Amino acid sequence: MIIDTIDKLGNYVALNPLFAHVVTFLNANDLQTLEPGKYPIKDKDLFLNLQVAKGRTKETAFLETHVEMIDIQIPISAPETFGYTPLCDLPAFEYNAEKDITKYGDTQPQTYVTVNPGQFAIFFPQDGHMPCITDAPEIKKAIFKVKA
Repeated sequence: MIIDTIDKLGNYVALNPLFAHVVTFLNANDLQTLEPGKYPIKDKDLFLNLQVAKGRTKETAFLETHVEMIDIQIPISAPETFGYTPLCDLPAFEYNAEKDITKYGDTQPQTYVTVNPGQFAIFFPQDGHMPCITDAPEIKKAIFKVKA
């Protein structure tokens, strides 16, 4: 997991060649003004899900992991808290290959971190994360899905 400010995302392009395309997209587009939806960037290897998600509490959110994709998550309208547990510390749950997600039911995270607008969090396949925790009733957020 990486947390930093959006202006520093370029520092991480060496970790995955597709990250450079995320930086280019962010430089060319204003996430504040884009409409929610799916934005293809590099075929199925890189796309943006821009969504307005219902705010969750620590009690209603759930931990998840992905095998095929890395998440770069950017809260836009409000701070977003994420729960975090490394995959190696999570119990076995069924993986949904079609949706590239494992949901960990009532499993509680080891720690929480809050990411503010203007910041991002990168979650790799080894990072269990619990998104959408916010006091706001809903949150506009960007999720770049990057082929791992």
